[in-house]
Amino acid sequence: MSTLATRLIQRQWQHGGWLSNLLLPLSGLAWLAVTAKRAAYRRGWREAYRPPVPVIVVGNIYVGGTGKTPVVVALVKALRERGHTPGVVSRGYGVKVGKHAHVGRGDLSADRFGDEPALIARATGAPISVHPDRPRAARTLLSAHPEVDVIISDDGLQHLALARDIEIVVQDDRGVGNGRLLPAGPLREPPGRLADVDVIIDNVADAEAPAPAADSKPRRVNMWMELTEAWRLRDGQRRTLWELREDYAQDRIAAAAGIGNPQRFFASLRASGMPLAATVPLPDHYSYSHSPFRHVPADLILVTTKDAVKCLGLGDHRLWVVPAVPRFSDPRFFDWLAGALQASARPAQPANLH
Repeated sequence: MSTLATRLIQRQWQHGGWLSNLLLPLSGLAWLAVTAKRAAYRRGWREAYRPPVPVIVVGNIYVGGTGKTPVVVALVKALRERGHTPGVVSRGYGVKVGKHAHVGRGDLSADRFGDEPALIARATGAPISVHPDRPRAARTLLSAHPEVDVIISDDGLQHLALARDIEIVVQDDRGVGNGRLLPAGPLREPPGRLADVDVIIDNVADAEAPAPAADSKPRRVNMWMELTEAWRLRDGQRRTLWELREDYAQDRIAAAAGIGNPQRFFASLRASGMPLAATVPLPDHYSYSHSPFRHVPADLILVTTKDAVKCLGLGDHRLWVVPAVPRFSDPRFFDWLAGALQASARPAQPANLH
């Protein structure tokens, strides 16, 4: 899809217009499908798999990336600090999994598990199971790692075949766009779905955004990303962003991102004082089968941690990785979450793979 076409669609999805109006009948069909699916599970015509441990789903209703992965990483770390043993299930976007789920932990291959699961595994050390069929992924995870006492689903808000105890929606400054379902709008479910979830995390530009009331229902929390340091992809050498800016004060600095909202990464770097001479926005989940950096006129190229898991094989000595550290407006949020898990805990049972 051309850049002009992409920009047109994004404008229509955000503000409406002739193309959105033209596609509205198809969005009506999408609404019927979504409504029928939810009714089938609510009335028991279709049965959801409920694991023997609590399940937290981290998802969104806006198509594409809104910042779910940093939330999943933060949840794993926070729950582990509070005595839990979390495991993660994910679809494994862009990966051909086959009949059996891929399960592992630690330094996982993005080619085998997907970029986001590989990033989560490396960042947390938690076991992760990947399969488009979330119940199968959950069963495999518990069979391979029976010590897991809470499952976090990376995305999958609409995957109702996996029952859940807590639903967390992550949204960014695009909100619900024009409020319409695909393809006339950017939504996978109607905006009213947000009233049913337990938590809405707003991925805001900075800490200065007004903090929502923590006792609202759904509970609302602001999240923003702090960029303070970077590490060189080829050898892991670390520098603060200030040191890196000084080291390359006479050179051209570029940034690249294959995430849901690349401009957010570029804006955060500029806000951190990095003078970007060029930016390379790439499609979400970009494969990096071929280097997009060959013709980038820069001495230093900054990339996200999500991109880094697929860039090591490029052999480009200019690449430095800038991790984004999530911060949250509600200091009691993770304690509240741990308490909610305690209330929903079930007696452990052996996982059944059949």
